[in-house]
This record gives sequence, structure tokens and C-alpha cells, in this order.
Amino acid sequence: MEEDAGLFAKVEALDSVPLVETERDKLEDPGFEVASPPPEAEDEPHVRCSRPEKGHSATSANKREEKTAPRDRIQALHLRRTLDHLEKLHREKDVFIEKTREELRACRQRAGLLTEQQDSVAARVATEREATNMAAVGRLQALSGRLRVELEKEQCLQARAVATLRDSESAMWHIEIQEGRLEGVRKRAQEEATSARRCLQVQAARRLHREEEALVKVERNRLLRVRRSMYLQKEHGVRHQRLVEDAQKNHKVAVKLLKASLGRIREQERKERKESLEHLKRRMEAVLALKGSIAANRETLRKFQAWGQAKAALAEQRAQVEKAEILAHGGDAFKHLFHQRRYQELEAQNRAFEEEQRLRKQEIVSRILKEEAKEDARKKKACPPAKATARLTLRDKAWSYVAHICEGKATAAMTCCPLLQEIDSPAHPRTSRLVEAVSSESVQGGSGNVTGKSGMLAEPEIPGLWSEDCDSYQVPKEDMDQKPVRGTKVDKDILARTVEQLPSRIVHKQVASGHSFKGQPFHSKPKLIHFKDFDIGKVYKKKIRLVNATYMINYCKLVGVEEHLKDFVHIDFDPPGPMSAGMSCEVLVTFKPMINKDLEGNVSFLAQTGGFSIPLKCSTKKCSVSLDKELVDFGSCVVGETASQAITLTNIGSLGTRFRFLRASESCEVDTSPLALNTSDLFTYKDKGFYDKIVPSFSEGQKDGDESSPLDTPSPKESGKLGSKEPEVGPVESEGMTVPTITALPVGEDQAEISLGEVTEGDISPFSSIRVPIIFTPVIPGAVHTRFKVMFKNQQCPTLCFRAVGVAMDVPVWVPKPQVDLKICMYDRLYQDSVLVRTRSKATLRLTFEVCKELRAHIELLPETGYIQALSSYSVQLKFLPRHSLPEDAGKYFDKETRVLEAPVTIQVSDQIKPVGFTVHAIVTTSDLELKPPEVDFGYCTIYEAIRTQVSLCNHSLLPQEFGFVGLPKFVDIQPNDGFGTILPLETLHLDVTFQPSEAKEYDFELLCKSEISRCFRLTCRAVGVHPPLDLSHHQIKFAATSLYGTSVATLYVINSHLSTSPLTHSVPRIGSEDASPVGPTTFEFLLPPDSPITISPSVGTVLPGKKCLVQVAFQPGLSSKLVRKEAFQALAKELEARKDTATPRKDLQRPSFSRLQLQDRGQLVQASPRQPLELQKPDVNSSSDEYLAAQAALARSFQGKFDKFVVPCVLASGDIKDRKGMEPLSFSPHNTLFLELWCPAVAPAIVVTSDKGKTISNFGDIAVGHRCIKKVSIQNISSEDLAVDFSVLNPSGPFVLLNPIRELPAGETRVLALSFSPQESVLAQEMLDIITRRGTLSLTLMGTGVASTITCSIEGGVLNMGYVIARESVSSGFQLQNNSPLPIKFSMRLDSLSNGRTEGRQQVPQFLASRDQRTDIVGTQNLSGQSVFSVVPVEGILEPSRAQDFTVTFSPDHESLYFSDQLQVTLFDKMLSHQILLKGAAREHMMFVEGGDPLDVPVESLTMTPTLALERREEAEELKPILVTLNYVQLDTDTPAPPATRELQVGCIRTTQLTPKKSIEFSLDSIASLQHKGFTIEPSRGAVERGQTKTISISWVPPAYFDPDHPLTASALLQLRGDVKETYKVLLVAQVVTSP
Repeated sequence: MEEDAGLFAKVEALDSVPLVETERDKLEDPGFEVASPPPEAEDEPHVRCSRPEKGHSATSANKREEKTAPRDRIQALHLRRTLDHLEKLHREKDVFIEKTREELRACRQRAGLLTEQQDSVAARVATEREATNMAAVGRLQALSGRLRVELEKEQCLQARAVATLRDSESAMWHIEIQEGRLEGVRKRAQEEATSARRCLQVQAARRLHREEEALVKVERNRLLRVRRSMYLQKEHGVRHQRLVEDAQKNHKVAVKLLKASLGRIREQERKERKESLEHLKRRMEAVLALKGSIAANRETLRKFQAWGQAKAALAEQRAQVEKAEILAHGGDAFKHLFHQRRYQELEAQNRAFEEEQRLRKQEIVSRILKEEAKEDARKKKACPPAKATARLTLRDKAWSYVAHICEGKATAAMTCCPLLQEIDSPAHPRTSRLVEAVSSESVQGGSGNVTGKSGMLAEPEIPGLWSEDCDSYQVPKEDMDQKPVRGTKVDKDILARTVEQLPSRIVHKQVASGHSFKGQPFHSKPKLIHFKDFDIGKVYKKKIRLVNATYMINYCKLVGVEEHLKDFVHIDFDPPGPMSAGMSCEVLVTFKPMINKDLEGNVSFLAQTGGFSIPLKCSTKKCSVSLDKELVDFGSCVVGETASQAITLTNIGSLGTRFRFLRASESCEVDTSPLALNTSDLFTYKDKGFYDKIVPSFSEGQKDGDESSPLDTPSPKESGKLGSKEPEVGPVESEGMTVPTITALPVGEDQAEISLGEVTEGDISPFSSIRVPIIFTPVIPGAVHTRFKVMFKNQQCPTLCFRAVGVAMDVPVWVPKPQVDLKICMYDRLYQDSVLVRTRSKATLRLTFEVCKELRAHIELLPETGYIQALSSYSVQLKFLPRHSLPEDAGKYFDKETRVLEAPVTIQVSDQIKPVGFTVHAIVTTSDLELKPPEVDFGYCTIYEAIRTQVSLCNHSLLPQEFGFVGLPKFVDIQPNDGFGTILPLETLHLDVTFQPSEAKEYDFELLCKSEISRCFRLTCRAVGVHPPLDLSHHQIKFAATSLYGTSVATLYVINSHLSTSPLTHSVPRIGSEDASPVGPTTFEFLLPPDSPITISPSVGTVLPGKKCLVQVAFQPGLSSKLVRKEAFQALAKELEARKDTATPRKDLQRPSFSRLQLQDRGQLVQASPRQPLELQKPDVNSSSDEYLAAQAALARSFQGKFDKFVVPCVLASGDIKDRKGMEPLSFSPHNTLFLELWCPAVAPAIVVTSDKGKTISNFGDIAVGHRCIKKVSIQNISSEDLAVDFSVLNPSGPFVLLNPIRELPAGETRVLALSFSPQESVLAQEMLDIITRRGTLSLTLMGTGVASTITCSIEGGVLNMGYVIARESVSSGFQLQNNSPLPIKFSMRLDSLSNGRTEGRQQVPQFLASRDQRTDIVGTQNLSGQSVFSVVPVEGILEPSRAQDFTVTFSPDHESLYFSDQLQVTLFDKMLSHQILLKGAAREHMMFVEGGDPLDVPVESLTMTPTLALERREEAEELKPILVTLNYVQLDTDTPAPPATRELQVGCIRTTQLTPKKSIEFSLDSIASLQHKGFTIEPSRGAVERGQTKTISISWVPPAYFDPDHPLTASALLQLRGDVKETYKVLLVAQVVTSP
């Protein structure tokens, strides 16, 4: 109902609002809507939309309507808003009426229901009344009353709902009436929307037409670009094809060069690898040799070191004896040793000089001998033999000539015979072994034979043949036959040009469709004419087909074959005449071989487009053999078995040959036919015997086991020198001779186990293969490898080599872990392990495990018998339980010294003779622990004391064991760790057993020690407990630290509590189980140790029963007279030594004197020098002498303190000491003895400063003014008595204060003085504090410097303006604080808005009620959320001296306001205010702001919340924001023109992180003309402002001519800002003339 009333009130308020609002100030902006439009302006939108269609005809009408258009649009906007509001109210009212009707209907239904219930209740009441059931009647009457009340409520609710419905319907009628009044406006709005859509369609059609035209242009341009790109692509393709062809040609050349280069590189790498391997081998041998020599040298050095140490010890012993003898006779040992050392150095110098002279003599003699030898050699060279150098032997001349002849065929000669390569090569001048053999044979041969041969060829028939200038014969080239035999160079050039011009007359260039033909004109099928495997005398024919591959008709003519093929090849070719493209013709080639030689050449043809040729090849029958593998791997094979594999020998050639399989160790000479010499007749058939003689003699010197001949494998020394390529294994042929292949047995090959099958030699046919079996029969386990070779009768077939390897395995059953190591085991302990057995057999085997009979009682294998499956494993359990009888039972298998057991175990395998065995290793040790001594007797011990003894626990085992003493009685304690711990192998631990009896009796008990395996070891103990008749009140006295020559006194009582001998009331004194001591007086006596600083008074006394005697124990430490005299002797010795040094200056300053070395350690004076000789030299030092007193004072000052512990026995005796007769001693019992333990610490005397390393100057350093620094000084009284302490008076007005003065300083105690320094000004202060005692005065110097704390701030003026920021965003700014003082300063930052005193100011009158000048509150607007709008980081910290600290202030407003402010206070040391910084800031909801003008409001916001309106409501409620600008034109002199009055406005754009449609704002001022008429000048009147920038609007005014000075001039202008929203400011200008200041 309340909602309905509110809606009705809104409707009435809407009725009261006039439709047209008249304003005095009219707005000219079309977008500024204030009032509803007049009726004549309703069709304006239609006119505006149709303006482009009318063109120039509607221009005049538009100009007439420009003045009324803004107002009409504003009125239309208001009417549309009113209409929308009415529609919204209509909908809400409809909903409300429907709800009210539903409620009314429900109310009527409930009322009807209640009426029916009431009637039924009334009927039931009547029924019950008739039945006289008064209880039911009463209940029903109450129910009827409740129903009546509810019915009345429902009726009231129904009446209220009817009234509400009536009012709502009335309001609905009013709304419908208003809508009827605005129906015309609705229709006009619909027409405007229709016209707007029509305008948009027209514009879209025009835009579409323009886009289509642009699309046509784009398509035309695209076609042009496509044509251009196709043309460019075509040119690029042609150019690319050319480049590809060039690249292919270059690639072929590069590949050829690269292959050659790679071949050379691989050859060089192979050589380097070989050399590196040989070098590495030599290095390894050298390292091994070095390692052996190092080991030998170490042993030698160890012997020399031991010998040197023994020699040095002997020399040192002799020196000590000699020095002792010198000192005993009163001599100077140092002087003697010094002279002796100098004498030894002189002798060493003499020996070095003699050795140097001897070496120089040897050098001179060697130089003389060298010069004589050089002179003799020079004389021999000067007259050499006449013919010895010029005459050469036959063989040298022959080999030299062969080298010259073979220079033209270097490549062939190098590969065929490496001997010739090594002879004449300048890079390798060394000869090969064969040449060396030849030379040696020539020297060792018969003299007659050599002389005869050399005589025959000494003078050659052809002069110049043997000369070195003779050029070697060169084989003529093939093309030399085509050149003329005779002719000059000019003739050759003319002939070449003629030959080039001849084809040009016949050959024509063929061009078709603009393309010239390039390439071979005819293609041959097949491309190669190959006559393969021909026989001499037979005729072979082949047909080939030539196909015309040109573009047009072409001709073909046979030119012929090459000259060297004309005798064997005949071509039958009938020229077919003109041939069209693609046509073919046949050519018949007939080959009739006459020689068995490979032939190659070309068949040449000539076509119209040029010549071409077809390759022709004729190859003889050849034998090409190969093996299918080079390694025959048999893998693993059990000893005794046989494995066989086959290797296949394949011949893919058409010529068969005979082969033979041999071991690499076997040699075989294959029949060879010597080749005829082609180049010279140097060697004839008669000379063959010469080389037959050379080769056998050369092969006899080889060792067995070399895999290749000496020609192939040089020696390690020669491998680094020879750089030639390693020749292949095979026969080495040279011109005129054949060297057979020589092989030897390789090292490490087994010839018996790997052998060849039955087929080892035979003939292999062409295009066939033969399988040769290789059999492996292992005999001995291990790896086996054998090398084989295949040799052929055909010399063209190389020798093939292959290897056969195999591994001979042991029996099929084996144990992977043949050594079972059980580590260290103890007796009578069970140890188990699992033994794994594997088998290689493919059948199930039966295994039986057997242990030697000696160890069967200790080792057991379960199960004893088992079956192992094929190719699987079997696990057996090994149990080892060593017993103590193992050393006797094991016999040879057990070493008693090392306790090592090696038990062999055998595995018997069925069907196998050789058993499998493995060994069980174990170190068997005992688990015994031994206690030494086995029995402990503590003797007699009183109940007031404890006796401690040491027991050793020894571990005889090789394993660590844990132990513990268990079940200890209460009177026994074992340490360390209460008798528990771990003892290492063979270790002995010392344990302290403490016995303290609790009563007097005899003790006999055992201590039980258990190990971790529950073995028990017992220690028997005995003792007698004694209860003495007297007791001490303290059995231990700990004296306080007592200074030297001071006294500390302690008191104790000797108590006699023995009053009765009845054991029932208390424990009576007795010794063990003896009778109790008698009751009566008992005498005691303290027995002090000699020369002890302890005094006991009384030391002897008697105590009556029930009484006690007071005893005083005094401790007075002091320095012993012996120690003081030693110090005095030492001082005197130093004085005497100083006198000697001044009398006789020392030459050697680097070596310390012997006496000084002796006197360095005062405590070791007696050991450093013998006492008796020193006492004989020095007089006795009295205790009253200056030396003694000085030594005593020095020792007292340097006394470090000591601690002594004394145990004073107190013996007891029955009876009174007064009753003894004369000097007769009392019968003191040694068992009834009490012991008093005294702890006596002694310290040094004197009062000293113990703090700050004893310094007496206390420097407080730099302290800030107003602060206080406390420094503590510790003083210690090290004198022998207590001291009364007084202090001097410090300056009462000074900065120094003694906080805790003391009056007395006890002996040996330390006091701490607290000194305070609190400067009040920046000054350097210094004072003296005297500590006055009876024994002297100690002066302390107090110093300190007061420093003022000063810091500077980087903010000038004390104001930090954060500027404008968008609400709910933040901006930061920074400033610095600089510490200008030399002290660190603690600072803290405080905001006034967060201070506690701000609540007190709120109780006063609000600041906005006071005038602007009287306002003192600097805290302005704050955030509505309660958080501070300003924050600073860091809040507190410490400024280091001469350092600066950066601070960041963050401004974070949460709503719009222009008066955010706060004050930041910088506080030093939490109490001194240093700086105050005013923080200001402003926040806007939008990105634009205007600043300037006169203030028109108070800088204090209301406490009420300003509601946040939506964007639509904000536009409705938009008001003009006034800005007052007052301009005072100051004119003091009417004759002189005054400058214009000027004011400024700032227009700014706030930088924000939000996404806005505009990146800048625009501003504009209207009514500029009217303002200029009144004398105002505004610059600029419009403009744009970027983000984060401001722009200044300058306003100046000069009074116009008609201005009245008595009345101020007023004017107004509208300032509009357009950004994310639009804002309008009304600028009110007030100008006046001021004539007086």
C-alpha cells in the first residue's frame, strides 16, 4: 500500500511539472537539453535527415530554423523522457493493480472459508449443547470467537484492498489521460525514427555504390599486378634455370675436387691415427717404466731418509753430550757451537771450490779434444780420395736409373712397389728394408762377382745414360698420333683453326618456335655398347637404335671409331637420309677381338646440329671373388662340444680360378708368370737369380708371429719416420720381377681348437659359390681367435682374409658367485646365505651338494640334492653355525692366526665327471668381553664418602658389541652413560665404578654385564662399610676466589651424635660387622698436607656425646719462594746477556741465542738449563731483596690464577685428649677416618680495569644532543684484602654522570661502574674520574662529543600537492630526507588524520562556521571508507650519516572532492618534530577539471552521504557549475595607461588507467563576441588537452569607453568540456576599476 501511495505521489508531481520550462539564460548548444520543444519544431529531425536529398533548395529554410533548432530539440527530448516515464509508471501500475486484485480475491476466499467454518462450529455447538457436553461447548465457543476475530481482520483487509484498488485505478486513469495528451508526441517520435532509418538506408546505398566503384578499381589493379608478376616470374624462371645449370657444372667440378681432397685428408688422418697409436703405446710403456722406477726410488728414498734420520739423531745426541760436557766445565756452549758451525761451513765451501775447479778442468780438456778432432776432420776433408766419391756401385746406379724411369708413372709405381717410392723421394730419403738388404748383400757378396759386374757396366755403351742430367724416357700420349710429325707452332695453330672451321660449314643451328636446340641430337638405345667377357677369335655383333631427339628433320652420318679400335670394331650403318623428330634408325656394331685386353672408346657420328658419340667398351673375362663375411663368431661353446659354421666363397666373374684356404700362419707360394718389361731392358732373364737370392735371404730374418711382412709393418722406431702409405697384403710386383706373398703366424691364435673342414682347396667356376665349413672344438675355457686367408692361383685376385672367434665355456653348470663371503661371524651364531647355481644345459640335471667331512658339523646345505631345470637357475640355502671346536675340526681350512675360514663346497652333477665347486669364506671371531680386574675390593669405606675405582672392559671380538650393566644395586654407580654403550672391535674401555655404602656392614656382590647377544659377564666386588662415631657438618668446602696473600675462612662442625649403643633406635657406629663403638668422648685430628696454604683451627679436639665442635678452615694462597727465585734468576740472566751483547756485538742476527731459547718458557726453566751450574754462578736471592720483590710483583701482576684441591683426612680415636699420659698418642683407627675436601681457587691481587682490554680511556663517541649513552666499566680488586673505594667529584653541570658509585670492593670481586654521557649542546667534552683506594688511585678519562641532529627535506615550502586524480584510483609522489649529521637518526612518519589528538578538536565549533582566515584545521576531506586518503612509505626507520632516504606518498581517494588534505609530521627519535609537510589533492569522477577563479564554497564537506546517481539520472540532474572571476583594473594615474587586468583558468585532463573512448578532452567558450564588446579578451577560446597535461586560459580586461567606474561590469560565458562526459561551467566575470592601492 505504501508503494502505491508513493507511485501516486509521483504521478501528481509529474502533473504539476510544466511541459515547457522557460529560462532567462538560453543555451545555444544543440546537445544541451533543458525544455520541451515547441510544436513548430516537431518536424525538425525529418528536415535534418532529408537535407541531403533536397540539396541547395532547403538551404534557406535551414538557415531560418537554425535559431530555434536547439530549443526545439531540448523540448522534444523532455517530452520523450516524460513519455518514457509515463510508460514505465503505466507498467508498474498495471502490475500493482493485478497484485492488489489477486490479494483481494484471496482475501474474499479466506473470508468465505471462515464464514463456513463459523457456521459449522455453530452447528456443532448446538449439537454439543443438546448433548450437555459443556466442555466441548466451551472449546467450540472459543474456536468460534477466534474465527470471528479472524473474519473481522479479513474484512478490514478486504476493505483496505478495495480502497487501494480504487486509488490505483484512479491513478491509472490519470496516467492514461497524460499518455493521451502526449500521443501526438509519440507519433512524431515514431515518424522521426522512420525518417532516420530512411536516411540511413539512403546513406548506405550511396556508400555501397562508392564501394562497388572502388572494388572495380581494385580488381583492375589486381589484374595488372598479376600480369606483371607472371612476366617477372617467367624471367626469374629462365634466370633460375641458367643458374641451376651453372651450379650443376660447378658442383660436378667441386665434387671431383672434394673427393680428391677428402682422399688426401683421410690418408693423412689414417697416418696420424697410426702414429698416435704408436706414440700412445710408447707413452704407456714409458709410464709403466716410470711407475716402476718411482716405486724403486721411493723405497730407496725411504731407506736414505731412515739412514739420514738415524744419522741426525746420532749427531744431535753427540751435540747434546758435548754441550753438557762444556757446561759442566763452565764453558760457553753457544760460543763453541757457533765456532764449530762456522768451521763446518768453511770446509763445505772449500769442497765446493775444489769440485768447481775439477769440473772446469774437465771442460777445458774436452774443448781441447773437440778442437783437435775438428782439426783432424778438416784436414781429412781437404784431401779426399780421387775416385771414391765419384764412383758408384752397380746396384746403386741401377736403382737410381729405375727411379728416374718410373717418375712418369709415379702413381702406378707407388701402388705396385712401395720400394721404388721410398728410394728417390726427397721427403723420405731413407731406404726400405729391401734396399737395405740389397745393399748389405752387395757388400757381403763375393768380391769377384761384384767386381766383374761392375767392370762390365762401369763405362756404358751409350754415353750420358748414367749421368744425372739425362731426362727419363716419357711414354708418348695417345693424341700425339693425330698431330703432325713435323711443323712449327704457327703450322699447328693454322691446322687447329682449319679443323674448327670445317664443322661450321656442315653443322647448322636448329631453332624451333623461338627455342634453339641444345644437347645430343640422337639418343642411343642402349646408351653404352658393351661387349662383356669376350673370347679371342670369336665375332660379336650388337644392334643399336638411334632416335632423333631434335625439334625438326635431321641427318645422321657415321664418322668412325677411334684409331685404337679400328682393328677390332666394324660399324655397319646405312644413312637413312632425312629423319623426322622421333624417328629412329639401326646401327650394327661388329667386334672381333684379337688380343686379350680391355678396350674402351667412342663411335662418332655427325648430325646436322653437330657431332655426337656413343661410348663403346670391351671387357675381358675376369675373376671377382668375395667372402660373405669377415668374422665367424661361434659365440659361447662348452668345452668338449663341437660347433660348425660355414663361410661362402662367391665368384661373380666369368673366369674361374683355383683357391686354397690356409691359416694366416701358413705360407704358400702361388705360381706367377713374370711380366715383360715395357719401358727398358735393364733387367733380363739372367738377372732373375739375383732377386731370387734377395727375397729368401730377406724372408729368413723375420720373426714368427708377425701377421704381415716387413714391407707392410715397419718397426716402432721407423713408423714415425716413414710417411708412405701402408701397402695392402698381397703380392708385390715390380717391372721385371714378382715377389711372392709372405705371411707368418699371428700372436695369440689357437690353431688346434678352430680348424677348417674337409674342403680347403679346389676350383671355383664362373658365377658360382662354394661353402667351406669352419669347425670349433674348444679344449680349454677362454676366448679363442684364429685368422685364415684364401689364396688364388689367378694373380688378379687378391688374398682374402677372415677371422674366426669363439669363447670356450666351462661345464654347463656353474656358480655365478664362486666365492661366498659371510663376512665376520661369531661362534654359536647362525648365519645363512643363498647360493645360486646356473646351468647352460638344455636338459634337467641332478645336483648333489657335498661339504668336506671336517666341516659338516658347522656348515649345512639345504637341500642336499636337487634338480636344476634346463637353462635356468637353482638356489640352495647355506647355513653356517660355527662352534668353538671349529679351529680343531677345520684343520687346514682354518687359519688360527687370522681366524679366516675357507671351506670348499662341491656340487656333483649327474653325467658330468668334473664337479663344480665354490668356496665359503668367513672370519670367525669370538664374542667374549673381558673385565679387568675380575675382582674388585673397595676396602673400608665410610657411609659419608664414596670410593671410585677403574675397571677395564676389553672386546676380544672383531665386531662392535653393545653392552650394559644391569641390575645394579643402589650403592653402586658405573659411569660413563650409566654403564651402557658400544665397544668397538678389539677396544678397551675404562669404566669408573663408584661404591658408596649406605650402612655399616660387609658387602659382597656381583656386577652383571650383558652383551647384545645376551651373554653375561660378571665382576665380583667386596667392601666393608664403616659408620664412624663422629660426623662433619660439611664434607666439602668450596672457597671463594681468593687473591694472592689474601685469606678466606670457612667454618664447619665436628658432631658427636653417638648417644646409645642400641641398634634398634638408630644405626650405631661400627666397622663392618664388628661391635659398636663405645659411647663417650671422641677425639679427632686433621692431618694437613705439607706446604699447603690451608690452616685448620683447632686441628685436634675432643667432642662429647651429643655435642659439636666449631672448626675454622682458612685458605691463604701465595707464591712459592722457589717460583719467585726462579723469576729473579731469569731476570738476572737477561741482564747479564744484555751486557754481553753490548760488549761483543753479534755477527749472526738471524739466529737466536741458546740462552734466550732456554729462557723463553718460564715454567720450563728447570728443564731448559741445568739448575746446579746456574746456582753456582748466581748468588742466593733473599726474600727481602729488590730482585725478589720485583720478581714477586711481576709474578703477581702476571698471575693467571690457579685452582688446587686438597683432601684432608680426619682420624678419630675414642677417649679424651686430656686423659692421655704425656706425649703418648691416642689409638687412632685407620678405618674410622673422615675426609674433608677443599676447593681452593687463587686469583691475582690489585685493582684493575677488566673491561675494554684494560683501557682507562672511555670514549663515548658521537652522541646526539638530548640523548643519553651509558657505558659500563668493570673494575676488579685483585689485591689481598677488601678495599674502600672513593670517587672524585665530576662537574655537576657537565654531561658526565656516575650512576652507581660503590663504597667497598671486596677482594677478588668485580664491580661494574655505569657512566652516563648526555650532551645538551654540540661540544667536545672531556673529564677525569679518579677511583681512590687505600692502595692507590685509578684514573679514568671520560670523553665524548655532542652532535646536533639535522635533516633536510627536498620539498620546498612544506606543501606537497598531489594534483588531480580519478576517484578510486591512486597516484604516488616522492621526496627525500637528507641526514646532515654524523650520527644515524631514527625517524617516524605521522599523519594528523591518524593522530589521537584529532578527536579533541572535533568537540569544538566546526571549521566551516568560522571565517576562512580563522580556520586552523589542516585535515580536510577524508575517504568515506574510513581508510586514510594519504599514505607514506616507509613509516619509520634509521637514516645513516650523510645518507638520503626516499619516501613515497600515495594519494588514494574513494570519492570526488576538491579538498583532500592532511599533514605529515617527521618525528626524530619519537619525540622531536623536525618537519611538517602539508599534503593536498583533488579527485574527480571524470577525467577533466577546471581550476582557478574565486572561491565560492567552504573546503569542508557535509557528513551526509552524497547519493551516486546513474549516468542517465546524472545527465538529467546536470547543472551549471559557476566560476567567479574578479578582475581589478588598477589605474592610479589617469594620465598613464595601466596594464590590463589579467586572470587565468587552468583546464586539465587527468591521466588514468581506465579505458575511455577519448584520449584527450576538448574545451570551448561561447559568447566571445559579446565579451570582447565589453572589453574582455580570452585566449584561447577553444582547444584540446592531452592526458596528464593542463592548458591555461588567459582572461584580460581593459575598461571600454562607455564603462561607468561606479558600477562593476558583469558578464558571463559558458565553458564546455568534452571528454568521457560533457561538463558545462558558467564563468561569471566581474570587472572593476581600482584607483587607490
